[in-house]
Amino acid sequence: MAKVLAADLIRDVPDFPKPGILFKDVTPVLQNAAALQQAADLIAADAKSQGAEVIIGIESRGFVFGVPVALGLGLPFVMARKLGKLPYDRITEEYALEYGTNTIEMHTDSVTPGQRAYIVDDLLATGGTAAAAARLVERLNGHVCGFGFLVELTALEGRKNILGYPLHALIEY
Repeated sequence: MAKVLAADLIRDVPDFPKPGILFKDVTPVLQNAAALQQAADLIAADAKSQGAEVIIGIESRGFVFGVPVALGLGLPFVMARKLGKLPYDRITEEYALEYGTNTIEMHTDSVTPGQRAYIVDDLLATGGTAAAAARLVERLNGHVCGFGFLVELTALEGRKNILGYPLHALIEY
């Protein structure tokens, strides 16, 4: 397999968003068309191999990576958004953060019963958001056929929160 171009572009930003955190900044990947295209293509190849019928992007950088995946495969794209951002009938799912909770939501008509959904985000950390997105798909009677991430922070063990699902990460730290 060819080298993942994005791996050389992701930069470390110390003490962001708070002291002691080493933030993995993926914005340089977005500024490099070849790296962004390759990342989208690699995630799309996995989504296709999993039989995806719809691509779910988790707000906000999951949109950036999920839309080109959906377009490349000719599939619909669905947004899993932060609470209060969707205008139509929606379902919500709360999940734990390091300090507190957050909520994501999807439109009630975004996944049809039995539809195979592939969930995309830029980074897998603790897995709380990804697990919440999977629960939303399942509450709509869809089937989560896999997850695609640009980056996985393995020390945070996010895979433990989404056990039982195929997971594809292009870069591991």
